[in-house]
Amino acid sequence: MAKITQFKGYTGSEQVPNVPKPETPPDPMIVNVQQGVPVVYPGCHGLGVRVVHPVNPNAPAKNMGLVLFYVPPHVVLEPGSHPTEETYVILEGEGEMTFHREKRHVKKGDFVYLPSWCVHGIENTGTETLVVLICTSPPNP
Repeated sequence: MAKITQFKGYTGSEQVPNVPKPETPPDPMIVNVQQGVPVVYPGCHGLGVRVVHPVNPNAPAKNMGLVLFYVPPHVVLEPGSHPTEETYVILEGEGEMTFHREKRHVKKGDFVYLPSWCVHGIENTGTETLVVLICTSPPNP
């Protein structure tokens, strides 16, 4: 059984993100996927939607990117790597991820943390659209 830990915010001794506190607290931005910015990946027939991302005026995050990636059956995003950290959250479907040393089956409910420069690609090996929430920090251009 996993040990439950107590949430702890920044207390001052940790590295705090260098974001100055505004005089007036900002308002949240609540968006849906239809308000995102579509993006295609080279050589891939899947479609991404930049929902929270610097290029989306509806939710122009500065330090993170949230993309919903739709991968039809049999479609592959070829392996590659980049300097940003990412996490893939499998929301629907199943597939196979290719890494530098291995391939792994992924399915709904899996979180896949990808450190900087981790080689990774994904293929929909199922029969329904694979839906992946890609969280990137900092966001890709």
